[in-house]
Amino acid sequence: MRLTKYGHSCVRVEHDGGVLVIDPGTVSEPEALDGVDAVLITHEHPDHVHVEALAAQHERRPFTVHGPASLAAMLDGVADLLAPVEPGAEFTAAGVPVRAYGGRHAVIHPDIPVVDNLAYLIDDRVYHPGDSLVVPEDTQIDTLFVPIHAPWTKFSESLDFLRAVAPRRAYALHDGYLNDTGLGVLNGNFSRLFEGEYRRLEPGTRVDA
Repeated sequence: MRLTKYGHSCVRVEHDGGVLVIDPGTVSEPEALDGVDAVLITHEHPDHVHVEALAAQHERRPFTVHGPASLAAMLDGVADLLAPVEPGAEFTAAGVPVRAYGGRHAVIHPDIPVVDNLAYLIDDRVYHPGDSLVVPEDTQIDTLFVPIHAPWTKFSESLDFLRAVAPRRAYALHDGYLNDTGLGVLNGNFSRLFEGEYRRLEPGTRVDA
């Protein structure tokens, strides 16, 4: 399995000829969708789903979209692509087994409505939590994409989440709003305070899972 980290929260998974893309949003590169067979969307915020990019790609090559049922209201002309997913569901996307966790976005502020959010476990190995810090139960995660910066979390919460999941290795997620100074501070702290492997991958970097 080959993983490619694109901007912010977008991850591309290539396995046995299939291409699965998670959270291709407005902060990620459109080429993440090249040749895609299936898309997983964690929630409806634009930094995680770029409707125009999905529509443009679908004109070139058909694919399916999996995500919370609430996504349909904002998918406009591509709403018919959506296969709704509930927390706890197990399904196959682009030939890869997927399990859904969670159900709700982390609270940003009491005055801001909380939307649906799904975390995805890919092939029982790779965990993408979207905008949540939901720890998957009864499974050992090999590769975790950990949100390092967001309006809904702080460093101590992300670090505690990373320690609770205790993966073999972790890569930075939700990092598209940081400048080089902020990235340096956070990457240094995660590397120093987490006992396992932690790295931030530059957009376009590929690793094997």
